[in-house]
Amino acid sequence: MRFFNHIHFVAISGSGISPIAELWLRRGYKVSGSDQKINDSAKRLQSLGATIYEGHSAANLSDSVDLVVYSSAIREDNPELKEAAKRGIPFIKRPEMLKETMRPYYGIGVAGTHGKTTTTSMTAALLIEAGLDPSVIVGGQLDILGGGNARLGKSDLLVIESDEYDRTFLSLTPAIAVITNVEAEHLDTYRDLDDIKNCFTEFANKVPFYGFVAACSDEPVLAGIIPAIKRNIVTYGLNDTAEMRGVNIKASGGSTSFDVLYKNKPLGSVTINLPGLHNVKNALGAITVAHRLGCPFDSIQNAFRKFTGARRRFEIKYDGEVMMIDDYGHHPTETAATVNGIKAGYNRRLISVFQPHNYSRTKDFYREFAESFMNSDVFVCTDIYTSRETPIEGISGELIVNTVKELGHKNAFYVRDKHELPQFLMKLKKNEDIILTIGAGDITSIGDELVKMLRENEH
Repeated sequence: MRFFNHIHFVAISGSGISPIAELWLRRGYKVSGSDQKINDSAKRLQSLGATIYEGHSAANLSDSVDLVVYSSAIREDNPELKEAAKRGIPFIKRPEMLKETMRPYYGIGVAGTHGKTTTTSMTAALLIEAGLDPSVIVGGQLDILGGGNARLGKSDLLVIESDEYDRTFLSLTPAIAVITNVEAEHLDTYRDLDDIKNCFTEFANKVPFYGFVAACSDEPVLAGIIPAIKRNIVTYGLNDTAEMRGVNIKASGGSTSFDVLYKNKPLGSVTINLPGLHNVKNALGAITVAHRLGCPFDSIQNAFRKFTGARRRFEIKYDGEVMMIDDYGHHPTETAATVNGIKAGYNRRLISVFQPHNYSRTKDFYREFAESFMNSDVFVCTDIYTSRETPIEGISGELIVNTVKELGHKNAFYVRDKHELPQFLMKLKKNEDIILTIGAGDITSIGDELVKMLRENEH
């Protein structure tokens, strides 16, 4: 029985909204949506039958709209929300719609300050390979999802990336929760680290008695809240006490191999097509879920052989005279993990090109960002990308560059205008270099421009 048929999504291009829209569209509902910019995600929805409008207008709400869903980035004076209110059409925020989307499923919610998208993607890949046919909602685009970020399966399982921003994940009640780590982040939403810890504890305790929580016990803050979690817990990680453990880790280029032990009994060896210990931990989180759901280990091994990662998560965009890698990292823990993973796997000069994301985060973590890039052979920083903040005096990308220099780095450069980066990097590069573009803003477009120039240079 259906109580509504037509859903309109405001800010439909966003990585948090577009997969929800796709799942409802694939369930047979009528979907429309609007955004200031129509990106690839919105075009994909359009190709699947959604009606997409560029720009926000009351006229975008057709007479058949039964429900309006909007992201937390949308202000309540938005013309489409005002029109919905005028016409008595219910309008709800993304977290409430996410809760309704999960309602008919046994949810597998992947949460954590870092590694959510990769761990969600890996979990989905393992369950799909084993024939469990899950539905999927994830924040990154995946090859296994046809380049999209959603999948409608036929089973009662839903693998869902559970974002802590704006406390969204507290609206969810997954049967299985995976927590990758807990750190200070989104301090525009949370009071402090204690507030964050309390919310992750609350999320874990929403799991029903028959479910379980998979928690990475390598992470000190997360390990500290495990005693407060009153549900079944399976720990994973690299430490000797973890129940699902990775040992004998070997890095080679962009790949990492390791042996997996469960309660000190060997399950077998795995190779992932990603570098870094952080990705070994992400894989162990996914393996924990798959193993508990009865997936054969040879199926897990096969899934990882095929797994190419999510877009913008250590995505190799070009491999010629230089290698171009693009990554979404926008917190010091993430940027350090990516830089150190590259240096561990490749014996090549690394040029890291960073675009900070948001003024408040840069103000809070500029020194930690500087420290995270010290292992780069060359560090380049452009100015701050923001979508929801006003500038803060004295806070810029130059602050990070100056701190890197104060810490003793000899090759650090500030290029304020990101559009100057491709030419700057073309002059800076040497054969066999690795160039990493990293940040949660639009730095990826600069990387694409550089790839175009490199390809033209081949001829």
